[in-house]
Amino acid sequence: MNNYHTHTCFCDGRDTPEELILEAIKLGCTELGFSGHSHLPFDNSCMSKQGTLDYCLEVRRLQAKYASQICIKLGIEQDIFSEIDRNKYDYVIGAVHYIQKAGKFFPVDYSCDSFLQIVQEIYNGDFYTLAEDYYQLESEVWERTQCDIIAHFDLITKYNEGDCLFDTSHPRYLAAADAALEKLMKTPAILEINTGAMARGYRKTPYPQDIFLKKWKASGKKIIWSSDCHDKRYLLYGFEEESNI
Repeated sequence: MNNYHTHTCFCDGRDTPEELILEAIKLGCTELGFSGHSHLPFDNSCMSKQGTLDYCLEVRRLQAKYASQICIKLGIEQDIFSEIDRNKYDYVIGAVHYIQKAGKFFPVDYSCDSFLQIVQEIYNGDFYTLAEDYYQLESEVWERTQCDIIAHFDLITKYNEGDCLFDTSHPRYLAAADAALEKLMKTPAILEINTGAMARGYRKTPYPQDIFLKKWKASGKKIIWSSDCHDKRYLLYGFEEESNI
């Protein structure tokens, strides 16, 4: 088992790249991919411009240092509102973390309180209009980033365990998500099964919702398991369920 969605202390992760490499070796991984958050000027949890350069240099250094023990890949998690030099990276994970309204950016996964505040203040309490805006952006992930992997497809359900905030079987929600999925299925990108919210106690199941995962798999398109790791203790969190999905 290997992981390609891994965050370090260069962005919002807990550990250094080398600490994560040593953990991966201990767990028997043959490959480990790093995917620092691409620079966004309005998000302090992302890598700075200088931090991005330092991150690339450090991962490449470690790539050579541990070449005889494990294959290290330099990747990046590119938000659709971010610009990168793709040639610097071995692979790109494409993601939506923000909704843009009236020239301002609003995070959909920062905290439950901030998510509810956005719904109330920006969308007048209408979760489904927010969902339509989010999935419109999600549908554009590949064309904006040319990503190899699509991150946490239904990230707006992070705080919605058991449909406690909104109904994921609502016709408007399903129509918006399904339209995005249909568009993404026409691209060469791989869909990730992401266990990150499980590791942090927000969800009992991975992204995406089972109905979307089944449709993706039925189309014959590829999937990949990712832990969205921010802490080496959870590097392969939930991967024991891989054979059951």
